[in-house]
Amino acid sequence: MNLSRLDLNLVVALRALLEERNVTRAGQRVGLSQPAMSAALSRLRRHFDDDLLARVGGHYELTALGQVLLDRASTAYDLLERLFASQADFDPATESREFKLVASDYAVAVFGAELARAVHQEAPGIRLRFAQTPTTVVDATDTLLSTTDGLLMPHGVISDFPATDLYQDRWVFLVAEDHPSVDDRLTREDLARLPWVTYQRTYDAPAVRQLGMLGIEPRVEVSVDSFQIMPLLVSGTRRIALIQARLARLLAPLAAVRVVEPPYEAVPLREALWWHPVHTHDAAHIWLRETAARVGRRMADETGG
Repeated sequence: MNLSRLDLNLVVALRALLEERNVTRAGQRVGLSQPAMSAALSRLRRHFDDDLLARVGGHYELTALGQVLLDRASTAYDLLERLFASQADFDPATESREFKLVASDYAVAVFGAELARAVHQEAPGIRLRFAQTPTTVVDATDTLLSTTDGLLMPHGVISDFPATDLYQDRWVFLVAEDHPSVDDRLTREDLARLPWVTYQRTYDAPAVRQLGMLGIEPRVEVSVDSFQIMPLLVSGTRRIALIQARLARLLAPLAAVRVVEPPYEAVPLREALWWHPVHTHDAAHIWLRETAARVGRRMADETGG
């Protein structure tokens, strides 16, 4: 395939056709007439040697290849959009654009809120959009980073991509305020016998791996896809939960829980902003990274870590 002979506008048409599954609606979405979009579909069919959209009754459905191309077309579109939006200069006081950052609810609550305040003060035309970290983050990191402006994630989960260190956090345990068998400390035996609330994804992998190395196998009673809901699932129960200290400070007043130190030296959490190398020299992304690093340093100075 000779990429130089391809019309990159077909990427726009392909994405719209596969997502809308209707020629008229796809044309309206990208500002093309129905005949023009039909011509684009014909060119795409010739290129892929496939119908892509097959009529079934009174509507169209994706062919097997069309289904495969659905996510790839969206990824390619996002990458091209970011590529051609690259800038040599960036003035945060006058620019108007959106940055999409992928993050867990922990990272948004602890760091994202601070970053948003800084951006609000310095760059009134800049918008931040936080998206939940997908389950494919480890296996498809390159694809994820190529279609976003950055990923907030601790060290120890992904590697081989550039990152800006932001701040450190530490792990603590939450127990109910009136827990019947835990006073002001936990023992390793408590960790083995008591039921747990856990974060069901593996993004806290270093902390989880450490438990395994210590021979501790959590007896999981409840797993959730949100760090912020964990205190409510601990309150009024015998359960315990491993959670970040900065988030625990924010959430402890919202539920009848206590913060207890781990009965072992827990590996610290080092939060970072990861990005795709394609963004390294882009002026807008340089500003975003510098702003994030400055916010992270301020957080570290305020808490001593």
